[in-house]
Amino acid sequence: MSQQSAITESSSTPMQERYLGGTTLLSDYWSLTKPEVNFLILITTFVGFYLAPASTGRFSFAGLFSTLLGTLLVASGTGALNQYLERKFDAQMRRTARRPAAAGRLTPSAVLTFGTALAVTGSIYLALAVNLLASVLATLTLLTYLFVYAPLKRKTPLCVLVGAFPSAMPPLIGWAAASGRLSVEAGMLYSILFLWQFPHFMAIAWMYREDYDRVGYLVLPEGNVRVPFVILITLLPLLTLVAISIMQSPTRYAAIFYCAAILLGEGFLYFGLEFVVQRSRAAARCLLMASIIYLPLLYGLSATLGNRAG
Repeated sequence: MSQQSAITESSSTPMQERYLGGTTLLSDYWSLTKPEVNFLILITTFVGFYLAPASTGRFSFAGLFSTLLGTLLVASGTGALNQYLERKFDAQMRRTARRPAAAGRLTPSAVLTFGTALAVTGSIYLALAVNLLASVLATLTLLTYLFVYAPLKRKTPLCVLVGAFPSAMPPLIGWAAASGRLSVEAGMLYSILFLWQFPHFMAIAWMYREDYDRVGYLVLPEGNVRVPFVILITLLPLLTLVAISIMQSPTRYAAIFYCAAILLGEGFLYFGLEFVVQRSRAAARCLLMASIIYLPLLYGLSATLGNRAG
């Protein structure tokens, strides 16, 4: 890659000096994978795998490792390719201007090669080491996210709805990896993650609405319908999420599960209501933090107290 070859030359530009020692170069490639997003992806994939009936009749740690590794590779590739496709728009947004591709620290060809290698490797690995269904679901997630959701961000606020479909796929990948099929129970996990996307993303969209408006991202509608749209897309999925989260049927410590799920839901709903009433950056930030706390705790509760078949 051009940055690596430039380091060996005797005369260095400021950008080349930046990469002496390789530390920043590695951190830039690490940043391309969106590790903060991958953390939640791995949690939800794990819960799907753990709660699914094992196709072999017993839980497989090797299967879990392969599932998480393959999913991580595809997700990392998706993150890198997304930054490649949106690098010009990212450069115009304060929130994303310092990303490696947007800032020009990595060449577009390097980002494209890196992302493609990760995604292809992950898809093939899932097909060979896990099963074809898991690989197909992961690949479908990548394609839908990059080539359906991402372009729609510049066309219609309905992109928020479209983007929630691929983004909620990780628990299905985990379930399919463990059992080789999908089921109603897998759909329940999918529904939780699907609904969670809306208040989570509305918080982000409101915090950075000036950035999105500047580059022409229509994640929020313009004019007088903006505020009603934010209120509806925050509260309706959030209320449905709280209801669905307590529809699971744990066989162990059911009372504890329901009480904890209700408390988590009430806390999440509180910050959602506070956000739609105040519509301030501070309230949006609190809702965002609440969403990041809520999801791992709810999925962790499902994995701890839920019924794992097989």
